[in-house]
Amino acid sequence: MPKPSDTAPSDARWISTFLDAQAAEANAARNTLLAYGRDLLDFANWVKGQSSSFASLPRAAVEDYLVSCEAAGLSKATRARRLSAIRQLFRFAHEEGWRADNPALRITGPGASQRLPKTLTHDEVDRLLDAARNKGRSPADRLRNSALMELLYATGLRVSELVGLPVAAARGEPKMILVRGKGGKERMVPLSSAARVALNDWLIARDSAEEARRKAGFAPSKALFPGPGADGHLTRQHFYLLIKDIAVLAGVDPAKVTPHTLRHAFATHLLAGGADLRVIQTLLGHADVATTEIYTHVLDDQLKALVLTHHPLAKPKL
Repeated sequence: MPKPSDTAPSDARWISTFLDAQAAEANAARNTLLAYGRDLLDFANWVKGQSSSFASLPRAAVEDYLVSCEAAGLSKATRARRLSAIRQLFRFAHEEGWRADNPALRITGPGASQRLPKTLTHDEVDRLLDAARNKGRSPADRLRNSALMELLYATGLRVSELVGLPVAAARGEPKMILVRGKGGKERMVPLSSAARVALNDWLIARDSAEEARRKAGFAPSKALFPGPGADGHLTRQHFYLLIKDIAVLAGVDPAKVTPHTLRHAFATHLLAGGADLRVIQTLLGHADVATTEIYTHVLDDQLKALVLTHHPLAKPKL
């Protein structure tokens, strides 16, 4: 068995050497190499944020990364693909003698992805929004949690877009907010009246706390939802755990509640209310309307169940 090298290359070099080997030895297709490259670059950036490296990363950290991917709302298929890429990278590193083990070898993948996204009923969403107003150790925490949930359901933002919002986007009691999405693309998303009220209440509490920090000698935060992390805002992982606690408080099965589930509920409820599919595509920031069309299948299933349950001809004859 090869021993790990004391001079293992940098993480970036790991990726480039691995991709070169895949192209030369495994004859991997260009699209496959591009997918590997994107997945491993995201992993490398996360590892860097943990002040670690591929050479020393333990198995638990790989598991933490997969949890962060789920918290970010990535599909099971995407998470399974990323785990596969990570496994192959570490297997290659082991063969090259850069590591003595493969920390991803025995990690169980997320399994096959379901075709249709999970969503929530109007009643479940109402209970979650009510619970958020009462979740938190302090009044400021409760105002923040309410603003997070109201914004998420009112806008359908991705969790990374939500927690990364700059405070400047919320100044002036806006009726719409500017969101920077995937690939740096920007879009305008309208706010509901409830979201605007929750946002305004949170801003008052946030600004008061920031003023106290400023007087204590700390630099002001540019984030709408400040946090102690390296990025200066609430992390996706923190919000993922928070929404689970809110679900328990609301009496909603936490297994079906994630930030991405609220995004699905936003889209499905809009479509059920008669919104145009192209409008929903724009609001969600989907590059292709085909991605948005999946919500029509969710709605079709709901309507089918409604007819089979309530239509008089669907009832069994006595």
